[in-house]
Amino acid sequence: MRLRASAAGALAGDVRVPGDKSLSHRALMLAAMTVGETKVTGLLEGEDVLATLTALRDLGVGIETGSDGAYHVQGVGVGGLAEPTGVLDLGNAGTGARLLTGLLAGHAFTSFLTGDDSLRQRPMGRVIKPLREMGTSFLARSGDRLPLAVTGKTSLSPIVYEQPVASAQVKSAVLLAGLHAPGKTSVIEPAPSRDHTERMLRHIGAEVVTEALDDGRSAITVTGQPELAARDLPVTGDPSSAAFLMVAASLLEGSSIRIDHVGLNPLRTGLFTCLNEMGAAIRTGNGELAAGEPASWVEIEHSRMDAIDVPAERAPSMIDEYPILAVAAALAKGKTRMNGLAELRVKESDRLAAIADGLSAAGVKVEMGEDSLIVEGTGDPPRGGCTIDAGHDHRIAMSFLILGCLSQHPIEVTGAETINTSFPGFVELMNKLGAKIDVAG
Repeated sequence: MRLRASAAGALAGDVRVPGDKSLSHRALMLAAMTVGETKVTGLLEGEDVLATLTALRDLGVGIETGSDGAYHVQGVGVGGLAEPTGVLDLGNAGTGARLLTGLLAGHAFTSFLTGDDSLRQRPMGRVIKPLREMGTSFLARSGDRLPLAVTGKTSLSPIVYEQPVASAQVKSAVLLAGLHAPGKTSVIEPAPSRDHTERMLRHIGAEVVTEALDDGRSAITVTGQPELAARDLPVTGDPSSAAFLMVAASLLEGSSIRIDHVGLNPLRTGLFTCLNEMGAAIRTGNGELAAGEPASWVEIEHSRMDAIDVPAERAPSMIDEYPILAVAAALAKGKTRMNGLAELRVKESDRLAAIADGLSAAGVKVEMGEDSLIVEGTGDPPRGGCTIDAGHDHRIAMSFLILGCLSQHPIEVTGAETINTSFPGFVELMNKLGAKIDVAG
């Protein structure tokens, strides 16, 4: 798909973004581990999450859509998945593939996982290593890539796993496997990463303890073989999706928008911090709790923005938002320096290179290091007038469509069909607010 974004006027309106992708994957998987029926509301109906849903159905979990639009999941209990008759295809869902591997580790049958071309190139070794220590057997392609055969055990060995690099997906896979191990399984992480799994596990009755260690690291421990209670799981709006609207409204003169029910987990709001430091006008409400997750409305108005230095330790709280932050930096005044970006090289694409190449094509000065990026903004709209190959990466596609709305000349984006993996209805919602995005050609 080829989309074109042209210079837009002020954005205005009150909208709601789709459900959080990270929470949606977890809600379906953890609901499957409960005893009874769980009602999941606000589920992201993007391709990634639907791939996880299909895989769970193939594993014997009953999932139906109610007349109210909610998803009703018939839990099979911890260790109750059934051996699939075919290959589990996770499409482009890296979160789905890695977390599901943790669940499959606790089942004494062999499963086969695959995905699309992009997912088959992404590393699985960081998940495989700790799960092997717990007793799971794997057969993978070179480089520990999909397709992958997983042979689990009914009773895994509990471990204490020290993560070399903070990763919410690896942590979650180990904790989910730990549900099937007698005793306590712990993950020690060098820096805080997304804690959605821990919050949701506590919500359904699991014993999960987070402890600060003397050396600055954290230990997260789950007690295995629980009986988990079926409780409603509301999914908040995805802050990673709201980020595109926030940046566009901050930079388009005269804009004022409100986004309702956005997830405000403090381990996901690094972009909010960056935009505030740059001078953005952002307000939020007092918040509420949804299955342990804080959420609130967010209001954004146009403001002039200045460059900042983004510390490496902020990366885990905004790793998916660096593409759109780079767009904000392209219109801010001065040099914005971003550090600790190595993880961007193993996403749906090499996002770091994609950001640098795309900004350069649009007339923005950039300097790229191995794990860093410097973006020099003038405070004015960049030239634009280029075509960006998104490499089938949804966040790259949406980021450069936003840049097209902010540039002097239109920007066309190819490979934009994967936007539906995380933000179905993105183009329609942006145009409703006042953007100008259409199908090119």
